Amino acid sequence: MIRVSNIKVPLGFDFGNLKGVCTGQLKIPEKSIISVKLSKKSVDARRKSDVHFIISIDISAKGEQRLLKQLKNAVPVEEYAYKIPQITAKKSPVIVGFGPAGMFAALVLAMAGAKPIVLERGQDVDSRVKAVENFRSGGKLDPESNVQFGEGGAGTFSDGKLTTGIKDKRIPTVLKWLVEFGAPDEILYLAKPHIGTDKLRDTVKNLRKRVIELGGDVRFGAKFDGYTAENGCITSVSYTDSSGSHIIETDNVILATGHSARDVFELLYDKNVDMSQKSFAVGVRIEHLRKDIDKAMYGDFAGHSALKAADYKLAVHLPDGRALYTFCMCPGGEVVAASSEEGRLAVNGMSCFARDAENSNSALLVNVTPEDFDGDHPLAGVYFQRDIEEKAFIAGGSDYSAPVILVGDFLENRLSAEFGRVKPSYLPKVKFAMPQEYLPDFVCSSLKSGIVEMGRKIKGFDDKEAVLTGVESRSSSPVRINRNDSLESLSVGGFFPCGEGAGYAGGIISAAVDGMKCAEAVLDKLCKRNS
Repeated sequence: MIRVSNIKVPLGFDFGNLKGVCTGQLKIPEKSIISVKLSKKSVDARRKSDVHFIISIDISAKGEQRLLKQLKNAVPVEEYAYKIPQITAKKSPVIVGFGPAGMFAALVLAMAGAKPIVLERGQDVDSRVKAVENFRSGGKLDPESNVQFGEGGAGTFSDGKLTTGIKDKRIPTVLKWLVEFGAPDEILYLAKPHIGTDKLRDTVKNLRKRVIELGGDVRFGAKFDGYTAENGCITSVSYTDSSGSHIIETDNVILATGHSARDVFELLYDKNVDMSQKSFAVGVRIEHLRKDIDKAMYGDFAGHSALKAADYKLAVHLPDGRALYTFCMCPGGEVVAASSEEGRLAVNGMSCFARDAENSNSALLVNVTPEDFDGDHPLAGVYFQRDIEEKAFIAGGSDYSAPVILVGDFLENRLSAEFGRVKPSYLPKVKFAMPQEYLPDFVCSSLKSGIVEMGRKIKGFDDKEAVLTGVESRSSSPVRINRNDSLESLSVGGFFPCGEGAGYAGGIISAAVDGMKCAEAVLDKLCKRNS
């Protein structure tokens, strides 16, 4: 099979006629073509007068060696076959957390016959949706089941973006499995794939069902609260649920708690587990009208039936050495309440598969490094996050209303009095407040100068009526739980820090891949033990 890249096709192209591209643009005789499929599709909107698609196609044909010499941008392709050994485990491995890292670790272990036990402090996705909607309607925050905690992890209440900066041979397998469990087929070829929070919920349920069918055990409302070790190796974990306290004897634990399990970080610190400070980022979310972003990105092609809601990705370097960048851009989405601790407020972005809500939003983030923390304590970044979340809670009125301000008023250092064309999407409520009430001065000054610079890159980005909502504080983990080349904790054998919460991933795909790697490391140990 060969892959031919960088093929230009118009927006109205019939993707059911890929063979026509082969015989037309590529001049491949039809009789030599065995099969052809779409492997990548992206929008090229660099010239607003000529918005089109760029595609890559995989071709199986007679005389492929000749075609490789004949065609530009052609390379041979071999599909990677992900192989899982079959083992027998005397003690079930335990996975703490059922976000992307935990789910894919559980799936690999279950497929291997290891019968993993999953402990998830939050609830199953259906119960979790009810808890989140209750909170957004003005009800009480459930600290154990919310936007951060529960089946599917924080990604379940997001855009379900599957873009990643990592290069790993496991990524096609992750995407294939997601499609198998209900994600749309298009994630296999879109350059910027996403599932959407609505479709992601069914996908994670189906994945969980498969884990259970294969002999795994998924326990919800099961809060990890400790472990024991002998001779430097894990021997058991303990957890609490509605029926009381429980202990599971095990030799292997994959810790995949996510970036918001701060109580787990504290537990590990108290047990002298090797951890270190880690850079992260904080800021606000910016909302524009979706139609304005579409117009800015697509020009006169905005609204074309072949184009979905436009996205963007921006970064600017500022004179003071700081940088401002966009993150987790949600076209046609909404800003959501992402708090997980009482008296602390955090926000995130979310969109459904259709991405057809009135507003588009993105995080605007400024890097925070250990030099910005107060001291060298491993959890200083956690304390930094908690401080700004507490201040944001107070700025919003101490009732989980989010502090908001118009971009124009923020730039001119005055408090907003009423909204313009852009209405905030955050629920339950919002309150006008200055970002200086909850964000450090260096973050506010970077936001001010950076927004103006971004307005030079995308027309209207610095629209005076755009809305800033705070505080975005959970972009990544503030802690790294250090591990060795075997992916085990430096402090405890058989203990595998995993995914975003442990500081080794940044998004659904990279977390899923890290979960698979940790599962493979567990299987490697078990295979060696059984041999």
